[in-house]
Amino acid sequence: MSRVVIIGGGVVGAMVAYELSRLGQAVTLCERDTPGAGSTGAALGVLMGIVSQKMTGRGWRLREQSIRRYQTLLPELTTLTGREIPHNPQGIVMLRFTDDPRDDRWHRLQRVREKQGWPLEVWDREELRSHCPQLESDRLLGAVYSPQDGQINPRALTAALWAGAQHYGADCRLSTAVESFGFDEERCREVIVAGATLACDWLILAAGLGSTPLTAQLQQPVEIQPVLGQAFRVKLPQPLNGGNFDPVISGEDVHIVPLGGGEYWIGATVEFPDSQGDVIADPALKEQVWQQAIALCPALAQGEIVESWSGLRPRPQGQPAPLIGPLPGYTNVLLATGHYRNGVLLAPATAQAISEPICGIIA
Repeated sequence: MSRVVIIGGGVVGAMVAYELSRLGQAVTLCERDTPGAGSTGAALGVLMGIVSQKMTGRGWRLREQSIRRYQTLLPELTTLTGREIPHNPQGIVMLRFTDDPRDDRWHRLQRVREKQGWPLEVWDREELRSHCPQLESDRLLGAVYSPQDGQINPRALTAALWAGAQHYGADCRLSTAVESFGFDEERCREVIVAGATLACDWLILAAGLGSTPLTAQLQQPVEIQPVLGQAFRVKLPQPLNGGNFDPVISGEDVHIVPLGGGEYWIGATVEFPDSQGDVIADPALKEQVWQQAIALCPALAQGEIVESWSGLRPRPQGQPAPLIGPLPGYTNVLLATGHYRNGVLLAPATAQAISEPICGIIA
C-alpha cells in the first residue's frame, strides 16, 4: 500500500482518488475550495469520445478508455453511494453542414469506428429531420449519430466520486490549500497543508490552473493558460421534439445539452487571454453562440435564459493537452492536469494512467 496525496478535488482529482482508493491505496485528497469549484464547474459534461475525429494514437486511446469505463462507472457509483448522477444516455448528434469541404471525413470515421467496434450512423438531411425535427437550418446536410457518447452532470459526478473514495477509506479534505513541499533529490517526501504534514510515497497534481504555482514550488514549473468559456441555461415551454428523442446536439462548436424538464445548456465560448494575460468575458461572443443555436434550432427562441455562467479551463502551453505522467525531475510526482475542455471526458482514462505506475495494473 502506497501513501498517495492528490492535490485538486475536481472531477479529475476525484476520479483518481476513487480509483486508487478502490485499489487499496492510502489516499489523501486535498481541495483548496469545494469539489467542482474550479474548471469542473465550468464544464458542460459532454462526453464526445467516439464521434471525435481522433482515430489513432494517444488522443483516441484516452477517449476510448474513458467511454468504456463510464459504461461501468455510473451504475457502480450509484450502487455504492446511493447517489443518482444525472446523465443523458441518448448519445450525441453531430451536425453536418452543406458548406463543409471536409464532409467526407465523417464517412471515413464511420468506417474506422466500425473496425474498432464502435457503430456510428451517418444520416442524410431527411434522416436528421425524422429524428430531430426541431432542427430547421437550410445549411444542414445531415448528421452523425453516436449512441455511445452522451453527457453527464460534472458536479454530481464529482460529488459521487468523493463519496465513493471516502467509502474506500480515502481521507478527503475540503478547504485545504498546499503551503509547501518537502522534497530532496528526485522525490517529494511530504506535503504541508493547513499546518499539517502529509507524508507521501506518491504526489498527484490534479489542480488544473492551480498546477502552475504548485509545480513552481517544486522548481519544475509547468505553464497552464486559462481559457474562458461562457454558457447559459434555457428554459423552454416544453422539451424539444416533445422529449421523445433528446440527445446532445453539437455543430460548429455550439452544444445544445438537454437537462430534463425542458431545460438546456447552450454553450460554450472559447476566449483566450489578451496581450496582458487577462481573460475577460465578452458578451458579444456569448450572444453569437446564442444566435448560432437559434439558427440551428428556432424553437430555442421561445426559451427564457434562466442562468448564465462563465469559467476558466486549463490549457497547457507548449505541449498538448492533457498532461498525464511524471513531472520532470521527479520519480514520484505525477501530473494529471491541463485537460483544457476535456476534463470530464478524459477523467476515467487519466485515473487509469495514474494508477498504473502506483499499483502496477490498469484500474
